Amino acid sequence: MCRNIKTLANFEPPATDAEIRASALQFVRKVSGMTRPSVANQAPFDEAVDQVATAAQHLVHSITTKAPPKNREEEATKARERSRRRFTAS
Repeated sequence: MCRNIKTLANFEPPATDAEIRASALQFVRKVSGMTRPSVANQAPFDEAVDQVATAAQHLVHSITTKAPPKNREEEATKARERSRRRFTAS
């Protein structure tokens, strides 16, 4: 799993379209193996990002859960702590 792709469902405030598109871009980069497509591959790359973003928006906005929404600040703090432990542990 690409570590740059973040969970977007069940947050308060909800994920923005820009956040969903950024995750879609990361996914397409990972799947295609390229960060910057050539001119010949730019159109299919962009189309894939659009399709993944549309599917992800539909999914994120359609999910229902009984769990309370997660707080973005608290989750970011937890992620920083996990990262600190991962990179400072010997």
